[in-house]
Amino acid sequence: MILLPTHFTQTITGVHKEAGRLWLDSFHELIADCEVRWSLKVLEPFPLSYNFVAPVVLQDGRNAVLKLGVPGLDWQRELAAIRAFAGRGMVQLLDADEEKGIMLLERIMPGETLDKLSSEDERIQCLADVIKRMHTPVSKGGKLASTFPTIADWAVGLEQIRPHFQGGTGSIPEQMVERAMKWYKKLLSTQKEPCLLHGDLHHENILRAEREPWLAIDPKGLIGETEYEVIPFLLNHLPEDGVEEVVKQRVDGLTRALSLQKERVLAWAYCHSVLSAWWFIEDFGADGGRLVMPGAFERLINE
Repeated sequence: MILLPTHFTQTITGVHKEAGRLWLDSFHELIADCEVRWSLKVLEPFPLSYNFVAPVVLQDGRNAVLKLGVPGLDWQRELAAIRAFAGRGMVQLLDADEEKGIMLLERIMPGETLDKLSSEDERIQCLADVIKRMHTPVSKGGKLASTFPTIADWAVGLEQIRPHFQGGTGSIPEQMVERAMKWYKKLLSTQKEPCLLHGDLHHENILRAEREPWLAIDPKGLIGETEYEVIPFLLNHLPEDGVEEVVKQRVDGLTRALSLQKERVLAWAYCHSVLSAWWFIEDFGADGGRLVMPGAFERLINE
């Protein structure tokens, strides 16, 4: 029997409340259903956070990955995004049961994450190559447009700050909130052709593979221009000293590799880093040091 770690069960109930408790109660039945349905053997799970993810061996000896989550809108969007990318720069879907929150995915081998590369320039180029492979234009009024949130939908989150703080902005400087809202509005009104974005394309969500050199996992699914896609990479795995130099190197490298507009990347990044700080406050009650980054992006804009 699989023993779920306490931190995982607490996360599931904390995020999903009663639906999470019911899902945990039926977890072992769900595992048994998967074992019978796909004739698979579940191995020791990977480190768990918001979903149960474990390597499995299929009846014919092939390796795969079983991913189980509490069914809901986020799960539906992740599944829809994986289907839409159809293996281009993205993990391949082998089978799924949307209603039960089951995905059977290809096993990405050797599977080391992008941060394991020692060279920043190499990491930049590998990310750019994955983004190019994932490029999926979204037509207005099409199925993708009605399935996924847009950058504008995310930006609305900033409007929740003042009600939360009874008219104030808490630990986020008021000028920072106002600037982010103003820039979001301007950038949204001048967007280029929208694409389906991963939405959370940081180092740990890009794995070394065999089918393609690198493949992405765990997409959120977001509609917007490509300049927005690189932001999670800009915000993660930064050194304690020399943050702006590394961010500048990443922005310069990605704008060259992907033919992006540098000013838009930096402005989007400013806005998103304020939004990210708000999300963290909303979830944990503090900004977690995230308010350093908007200032860094603003200084790079003004260079």
